Amino acid sequence: MAWGGQPRPLLALWLLAALARSGSGEAGDGGWRRAGPGAAAVEEERCTVERRADLTYAEFMQHYAFLRPVILQGLTNNSRFRALCSRERLLASFGDNVIRLSTANTYSYQKVDLPFQEYVERLLHPQNPTSLGNDTLYFFGDNNFTEWASLFRHYSPPPFRLLGTTPAYSFGIAGAGSGVPFHWHGPGFSEVIYGRKRWFLYPPEKTPEFHPNKTTLAWLQDTYPALAPSARPLECTIRAGEVLYFPDRWWHATLNLDTSVFISTFLG
Repeated sequence: MAWGGQPRPLLALWLLAALARSGSGEAGDGGWRRAGPGAAAVEEERCTVERRADLTYAEFMQHYAFLRPVILQGLTNNSRFRALCSRERLLASFGDNVIRLSTANTYSYQKVDLPFQEYVERLLHPQNPTSLGNDTLYFFGDNNFTEWASLFRHYSPPPFRLLGTTPAYSFGIAGAGSGVPFHWHGPGFSEVIYGRKRWFLYPPEKTPEFHPNKTTLAWLQDTYPALAPSARPLECTIRAGEVLYFPDRWWHATLNLDTSVFISTFLG
């Protein structure tokens, strides 16, 4: 007999079932696989991007819109959208949809089309640190908005806009350790739905040292440790429910610390 008077085989089965329930995490991680122990990608020692709750539009325009990144908290409630983005629900709704994958390098040389279910079940795995960017495929940005409209209509984007811009969504799911190396484009917001996403940001006038075909994980392991404190980027880990705003032409690289579901609102 074992603890509580249960036979050992029954206790073992109960423990396995409990672990399976907590691991599936439908209420916590949405059933998406998280990074395991010993993962190479970790959070930064200290977040150097300001977090703001209840930020007003006037404050956003005065202090951040054209000057520096900021992490926004509590501006929208996307609990409904989050529930629809669980692994089970996305596969049920969109598993047969053909999606377009990009390579994880600065220029995204290659595009590959395949069913969403195949991507989730076969390709959505932790990043190999030795892989090159053009050997790593991930789902982000190339969304068919007609086919995915039933999902996107439930998303509430941040309420801030810049004069003369039109918002455009890019939805993505990526494995732990994956991420796009440094690049820049127009301003935008990026919200994490599940998982954690670490960001590295430089202002437009400060071009980072990086190889366009090496992954962010390789850059973090090989280049980042040798950077002088003055040469290090702004950085922070964005968690579920948080939104990062980045201004126009800011260099940024991303690194998913877990299997992550995220959506960006680009202001073009």
